[in-house]
Amino acid sequence: MSTRNAQPVTRNTITVVIPARNEEGTIAQVVERSFAALRELDRDGEVLVVNDGSTDHTAAILSKLQRTYASLRVFTHRRSQGMTSALQTMFGASRSDIVILIPADMESDPLRDVPALVHHMEEADLDVVAGWRQGRRDGKVLASAVYNFVMRTMAGVPVHDGNWIKAMRREVIQSLPPLRSDWHRFLLMIAAHQGFRLGEVPTHYQPRPAGTSKFGWERIPISFLDVLVLKFLLTFSQKPMRFFGGLGLVGMVLSLLTFFYLTGLYIFTETQQRPIFIAAGVLAIISVLLLLVGFLAELIVSQGERIHALERRLEETEHKLP
Repeated sequence: MSTRNAQPVTRNTITVVIPARNEEGTIAQVVERSFAALRELDRDGEVLVVNDGSTDHTAAILSKLQRTYASLRVFTHRRSQGMTSALQTMFGASRSDIVILIPADMESDPLRDVPALVHHMEEADLDVVAGWRQGRRDGKVLASAVYNFVMRTMAGVPVHDGNWIKAMRREVIQSLPPLRSDWHRFLLMIAAHQGFRLGEVPTHYQPRPAGTSKFGWERIPISFLDVLVLKFLLTFSQKPMRFFGGLGLVGMVLSLLTFFYLTGLYIFTETQQRPIFIAAGVLAIISVLLLLVGFLAELIVSQGERIHALERRLEETEHKLP
């Protein structure tokens, strides 16, 4: 076979992002094994850590690690702003083709899991790859199962473990809308809605050697409500007229049918139904208002899309700067 015209294979660069809060017992090991994973893959890359308002020695450990690893960048939140804010900070700062989310508690071993995610993404030509925890036996199994069931049935996310480690291409990161608090759990849901190709790969789970978990049963009802809100926004935020205009048209049809019925009733029986007439009039007014809201929402969305496009171009320009 002739290879004279073959093109060199482009090797994706990698950014490992690690949100950390009070993880002094594990953060050094996670960072070191993340860089070891990059060396094993023989890829250019970086490791980003957000110190999210830690009150222990996490900041001092990270400062020491920066003297060892030139490609380690640390961002500090003076007070805890939550996982979503930490991820958005790192997403905006990442420079690589593939971004990998890894926890700072060593429940995931970066040296094993980062290569597994990257290999599966590139071999299967996927945009997002989620890790699927194997051998998990902690007290959060049932709560996690309920959460993942809600995600699969209500949000249509075709993975078994939606709130675990994941790898995403840069295009996915750039397409994300502004995220509300705790919406880091729905990155797969957003990516699936936008048409990106999703997959999963089995990964090993190990109990965290230090610290305490920050996820519990109390988050299940909150996550359920967040799924409902996000499902609504994803479905109708791009085409709000379909929702508000649809309701308005249904209301207009019902009010017109009621007026025709009352008119016929009065003509043939001289019977008046004043309460029904008033209700139909109120319904007609509400329907017109819904149509107007739909038009205004369409204008707002169109302006928002232009702003988002400009922000994306600005980020791409900053990414190209040395």
